[in-house]
Amino acid sequence: MARSTMEVAFLGTQMTQVDDTKYAKVFYGDEPDGKTEHGLSIIGMAIAEDAADEVFMAGAQFEPLQLVRITFDVARGGQNKGKNLALHIEAVDNKARTTASPAPAASTGKPADPAKA
Repeated sequence: MARSTMEVAFLGTQMTQVDDTKYAKVFYGDEPDGKTEHGLSIIGMAIAEDAADEVFMAGAQFEPLQLVRITFDVARGGQNKGKNLALHIEAVDNKARTTASPAPAASTGKPADPAKA
């Protein structure tokens, strides 16, 4: 089983309980293909059963279309296809991304004064 993360636009979380089984999903938006959909492609991912409550409740803190990071396991599904199961969801900190690589200091065009060094 592999583990991965992705950053996507948050749409919502959903949970349904039938008897003793929880069915939970996280929905996110992706770029439309321009052929079968326009505006935003809506994609659902199942939430792992042991993380269902945590991920579902975390969905209450995000605004629609807010950029989130989803951590998920890729389990082997039928016909050699992967089955993604969400494990964790968190907000993407845009400030950290922009400050991680600060812009170079502006040059005044004057040479540095060696006496002040």
